[in-house]
Amino acid sequence: MNLSEEELFKEKTHLDNTIILLRNQISELAQDLYDNEEKQKEFKKFVWDSHAELDPTEMKTIMSNNDQEIDNLEMKAKYYRKLYKIQNSPYFAKIVFESDEGKNDIYIGLTYLTKNNDNVIYDWRSPIASVFYDYEQGDAQYEAPMGIIKGYLHNKRQFTIEDAKIKRVFDSKLNVQDELLQEVLANKTDEYMKNIVNTIQTEQNAIIRNIKDKNLIVQGIAGSGKTSVALHRIAFLLYKIKNLTSDKVLIFAPNKVFSEYISNVLPELGEENTKETTFSDFLETYITEYNSIESFTSFIERYYKYEGLDTDLIRFKQSNEIIKVIDDYIKEYTSKAKFTDDIFNHDLYVEKEKLNYYLKERYSSIPLFERIDEIAAKISEQEFKSNKSRTRQIKKWLREVINIPLDLKEIYKNFYRSKTFKKHYQKDIPESYISRLDDKKISYEDACLFVYMKSLLKFLGNDYQIEQTIIDEAQDYNILQYILLKKILKKSKFTILGDVNQTINPYYQYKSLEELKSVFNESVNYIELNKTYRSSPEIIEHANKILGLSLVSAIRRDTHIPVEFKEEDNLKEQLLNDIKRLQKDNKSIAIITKTDTESEKIYKLLHKDLDDLVLIKNNSKSFSRTLVTLPSYMAKGLEFDATIIYTKKNNSYTYDERYLYYVSCTRSQHHLIIYNNK
Repeated sequence: MNLSEEELFKEKTHLDNTIILLRNQISELAQDLYDNEEKQKEFKKFVWDSHAELDPTEMKTIMSNNDQEIDNLEMKAKYYRKLYKIQNSPYFAKIVFESDEGKNDIYIGLTYLTKNNDNVIYDWRSPIASVFYDYEQGDAQYEAPMGIIKGYLHNKRQFTIEDAKIKRVFDSKLNVQDELLQEVLANKTDEYMKNIVNTIQTEQNAIIRNIKDKNLIVQGIAGSGKTSVALHRIAFLLYKIKNLTSDKVLIFAPNKVFSEYISNVLPELGEENTKETTFSDFLETYITEYNSIESFTSFIERYYKYEGLDTDLIRFKQSNEIIKVIDDYIKEYTSKAKFTDDIFNHDLYVEKEKLNYYLKERYSSIPLFERIDEIAAKISEQEFKSNKSRTRQIKKWLREVINIPLDLKEIYKNFYRSKTFKKHYQKDIPESYISRLDDKKISYEDACLFVYMKSLLKFLGNDYQIEQTIIDEAQDYNILQYILLKKILKKSKFTILGDVNQTINPYYQYKSLEELKSVFNESVNYIELNKTYRSSPEIIEHANKILGLSLVSAIRRDTHIPVEFKEEDNLKEQLLNDIKRLQKDNKSIAIITKTDTESEKIYKLLHKDLDDLVLIKNNSKSFSRTLVTLPSYMAKGLEFDATIIYTKKNNSYTYDERYLYYVSCTRSQHHLIIYNNK
């Protein structure tokens, strides 16, 4: 503590008074919520007893007033939960800021606290709190609702408060809160990702608080805090944007384990968890023709396990080039469509010329399948006053007299037989390969193409509910996937975060995520994060060598723990000794293998000796970081105190697998041991 005894006494007194005020407000809110709950019970009884006597207008007014009371009650309950959460640690920082309105002590916490309409604690997302993150001592400013407020930052003070007592407090006049940041970085990791409100850096804060740009693309190196920034950005947007709620925010995660890992951050920040999905699960909404879709992880596993691969074909399916090939194929397919006969039966006669007029001219601006629906609706309106059963019958007749198949599976299979496809791919595809598309499960690489083709033939529907979309590990999505997301999530703004150096998709790679600007061409900003807060300088130095990087800078202080390289000899004994040694100083340890087969081998080898060892697989949903073994492609976004990288002697990482090796090595914070990969 670098405070004088007098200053320290003042801070302790202020904390004691704040705790008293906070707990009094908690008690008052609890009583208020209880009284309102009793009031609601009485209201329900009143409505039940009086519903026969009240006219509809009176009932509507009463119910409307009650709905408003319930909304207010829910807001109070949410605030109560926030106050309850911070009652033993109400704030983490203080700034002394002088403006035209005078010199004020501004205490900053996870949520606000007021007394007589004056702030005792400011929410970390409030405008004035940005001064803490963005400025050193000296001239400073922040953007308030009424405009730019300029002033002078006299001091920044940081606190560690536990059990309503100050454990540490110090003044920091530097922009980077070095002392506390290094202390946090030195700590061993807990089970789940934690919030970083007390150590948000200036470059991270700029992303979190950005509301000027409709879309953000963030390129951040391993350990730069991309995921934390994304989650804190969500919390900020929920605070800042009126009527934005958690159910209007969608996060795309690489797998279920990652979703579990980050599940604690938003609740810690006092917000509800948002909607989450993987890209495969998202596509399932738009694919009814197949029972299931292969996950991205399984798709990657196939490559690294060399299972039945035609790498050239899959690479072409993942390429940007295939987008135009599909466009051309569907354009040609649609142009061939025509009705070859009249509709003629006992109560309806429509000449084929009229049908083709509708098909080729009147409804030519909409997708083919929609044209048929519109033609059926038009004829039904003219002849049967839009009778629904008649409309369905006409649609069936139209499909019988059109000259092309309208089965989506058949259309997709015929794509690979078409001259359009062969012209660009310049290879024949065996019929046995095409016939796989009749299976009940569709591959990851086909699923995206299938949905895109479907979107050109019929209206998939637009999701207008989602207003903010967060895409993590963005480098593993190809351009077509972004085109589809933008097409479906019509109302949404996008925050896209990734690292081209952590690409694990062996078929597709960006030179820079800035390439995505071509998809998000309206109000898009590209930002880079080039500092890593995760790994020690020794680990970063080794990771840099893997990819020949020089721009990555480590913020964590030297641990003087060198990266260890080992050759497999007596593997079980070696690993048990390593784990025993690592457990003395580390809370979380991972054994990361190249493939799931190797992970299962390690698990079988060690689990009888290590009761707490957990095997993480492609279909795993729960998460534990204490002691795990997992394949490299499941480690995306995760971090551990210590990591053991293992591959079999005859399965070392090759040059083509260097990005996967880089991902594996950059999961570790403090200690890295590498087997069979000198």
